[in-house]
Amino acid sequence: MTKKKTYNKMYFIGMLVVLLAFSCVPTQKAIRDANIEVPEHYQKTTSDTSNVATLRWKDFFTDSKLVALIDTALANNQELHIMLQRIAMANNEVKVRKGEYLPFVNVYAGAEVEKVGEYTRNGAVEQQLDIREGEEFPEPLTDFSVGLDVSWELDVWKKLRNGKKAAVLEYLSTIEGKNFMVTQLVSEIANSYYELLALDNQLQIIEQNLELQNNALDMVKLQKQAARATQLAVKRFEAEVLKNQSNKFEIQQQIVEIENKINFLLGRYPQTIDRDASDFIARPIDDIEAGLPAQLLANRPDIKQAEYELEALKLNVKMAKANFYPSIGIKAGIGLQAFNSKYLTSTPESLLYSLVGDVVSPLINRNAIKAAYSNANSRQLQAVFEYEKAILNGYIEVANTLSDIKNLKANYNLKTKQVAAMTEAIDLSIQLFKSARAEYTEVLMTQREALDSKLEIIETKRDQYLANVKIYQALGGGWN
Repeated sequence: MTKKKTYNKMYFIGMLVVLLAFSCVPTQKAIRDANIEVPEHYQKTTSDTSNVATLRWKDFFTDSKLVALIDTALANNQELHIMLQRIAMANNEVKVRKGEYLPFVNVYAGAEVEKVGEYTRNGAVEQQLDIREGEEFPEPLTDFSVGLDVSWELDVWKKLRNGKKAAVLEYLSTIEGKNFMVTQLVSEIANSYYELLALDNQLQIIEQNLELQNNALDMVKLQKQAARATQLAVKRFEAEVLKNQSNKFEIQQQIVEIENKINFLLGRYPQTIDRDASDFIARPIDDIEAGLPAQLLANRPDIKQAEYELEALKLNVKMAKANFYPSIGIKAGIGLQAFNSKYLTSTPESLLYSLVGDVVSPLINRNAIKAAYSNANSRQLQAVFEYEKAILNGYIEVANTLSDIKNLKANYNLKTKQVAAMTEAIDLSIQLFKSARAEYTEVLMTQREALDSKLEIIETKRDQYLANVKIYQALGGGWN
């Protein structure tokens, strides 16, 4: 009686844990209530708002050279091929689980030769018995058999069927994992490509600035010959030229490293990346439509993956619970058996058959089953938190990136005005220096600040491209 009460107590505690687990799963109402915490851009959208995440990546990225690179990566990337093999294994696991609740049918055929000792029980029996009147047992005794064996575990508690459903959900989870990897891969290639274009433009700016600085150096040398400048001014200008020549090699090294990073993602050996950086600054950046919060749940593969895993673990809890109940099995066999192969077809004399039913229930090792059941509940609760974390992470990523896009746009507009002002300042400083109304240090500082402002506007433009890629990724685009 005490054991029964203990078991009932453990049963109700386990069921309470399951109910608490599912009470933690976000409902549609909870998602609607969460809208007060999501980005302001989301709160203002209507039901017919478009969402860039629904665009295919070939439609989102308009640069044909970038599209060609992504196409190559999706065909050759090793990590993606590894994930495809995981999907294939998950699909095979579904077939395995499906076969477990169907009858197992085996065909067998055998031949045996046996010689027993005369002074043994079997030997003594053979000496006293004849196969037929006047026909003794052959020595050695042969035995030939052929037939079918059938075994079937009756899935009364749906443990095996739930296992098959869990395997299907795990398979769908791996597909979403592959989709998430595609999104990451597309985004990483796009980010590296835009960084490469930015470096190309920075290299071009440095080369243009070197030309200006060399002209200024020649001017200072002439001024020195005319006793209007000192050797100090000449050396300062020479040092500035050497500094920018050094920066040029640093950028060239960064270009090589990013090219090789892209080549690695494309699954190929180092080679030059085909690209066109000529219109990097002038190229317009389209506005982003973030859509509705519910679309985030529908589009992001990592959220859908967490949802499938949660559903699979729910079934695992049911499977763990079913281990407390007895399993019912049926075994049957039919075949032919004779000591001589020519008698195999002689029926009914050579016919044999069997039918066995058994019920097995755990008795001694129940603690292990209870521990497995508790672990299944804990894993389900863990999956609930993972699901909530995935949703929260998605909202935060969108909120941060939408804010980043807005601020980068304002930043870029101010940087444009700064570059225009510094470009005019270079001409003015040189004219004033020629007329001895400005020091050479003013020319140096103006050129240095102008170079910095031009490099900064390129970086800001690059960050705008990266933010657009980030919001496309955060909204769950790129895999469809």
